Amino acid sequence: MSTNKSFSTETSERYARALYEAGKEANELVKIEADVKKFQSLFENNSEIKNFIQNPTHIIETQNKVLNILSEELDFTKNLRNFFLLLIQKRRMFFVKKIVETFLKLCSKNRGEIKASLISSKALSSNELENISAELSLSMGSTIKFDYKIDQSLIGGLKLQLGSFMIDTSIK
Repeated sequence: MSTNKSFSTETSERYARALYEAGKEANELVKIEADVKKFQSLFENNSEIKNFIQNPTHIIETQNKVLNILSEELDFTKNLRNFFLLLIQKRRMFFVKKIVETFLKLCSKNRGEIKASLISSKALSSNELENISAELSLSMGSTIKFDYKIDQSLIGGLKLQLGSFMIDTSIK
């Protein structure tokens, strides 16, 4: 397997790390993370915003104006607003989805959280999810955060993936 990273991956990681370091230095990491989650939700759920941001043909002044309005409406920190303005200036705004995802992973990783994928045949209660998370967290020595999904094609059981470690007790 090749260890070479694509330009977009490497660029996204650099920008995400820069945002992380700026937030850490300003003691605003928690607020910036919350703001980034708000932005990510808006970006993923509003096709007009998504298309506008991903369209590189807009002039910088127009993108700056829209971003300043978004920043004010969503109450972004000054550092995050300036970060987005820098992305616009450097013509890297089309990487924003990857940058945001990488930034959130960095925040999670630095809190000692481990991401895991959990797929079940039926809906699990929040109590059941908490119990599974608590048991795994105890055995792993880190907090486990689930990406939880229900797969109707399963007859029964669970699938759990933690990095390259997979437990599959499902019946299809």
